[in-house]
Amino acid sequence: MSTQPAPAPLLIACALGIEQFALRAGDRGGAGGPVTVLRTGMGPAAAERSVTRMLAAPALRDAAVLATGFCAGLAPGMHPGDLVVAEETRDPRGSTPCVGTDLLVKELVRTVPGRTVHTGPLTGSDHVVRGQERSDLLATGAIATDMESAATLLSAVRAGERPVAAVRVVVDAPEHELVRIGTVRGGISAFRVLRSVLPAFFEWHRSLLLPRR
Repeated sequence: MSTQPAPAPLLIACALGIEQFALRAGDRGGAGGPVTVLRTGMGPAAAERSVTRMLAAPALRDAAVLATGFCAGLAPGMHPGDLVVAEETRDPRGSTPCVGTDLLVKELVRTVPGRTVHTGPLTGSDHVVRGQERSDLLATGAIATDMESAATLLSAVRAGERPVAAVRVVVDAPEHELVRIGTVRGGISAFRVLRSVLPAFFEWHRSLLLPRR
């Protein structure tokens, strides 16, 4: 009798404790294989170290990797609680294409109805982006920025061939910067959305396990 290979694991990487808490609070099962939620710490260097170390472990050597958490929206009209599905992540070292973007959009629309889902390039930064810098990054074609996604995905593909993706929740935007009054409400909205997205991540992961025709 043949033995079925073990399903490939999924590594979900986020930077902050509150992001990890939201993801764990929303975990109701349903994944297609083993799932690890990794808190990397803030910034690209911390993300690179943490992801590289985790993927060196035999149990996660072949893991698919999905970067998530909060981000800053760059385009006018974005609101806290909007979702960003990266088509690619960018940083000064280059770009990393994402896998299964269309499926993630479809599943997020189904899982978090009523929320706007944006797609496009997600650019990395080593600091919080504000004011004119936000406009400068928008001019490059990017739609959102965060400090860890690009480093996470680049580290993942350097550690071995694997599917990667990035999904972020907008916590501030050009008309809703964190320094302004009322951003606490925006943060709560983003937290609630992040708590709801895991089923879409699991469906993305399950689709990777299906045999290719």
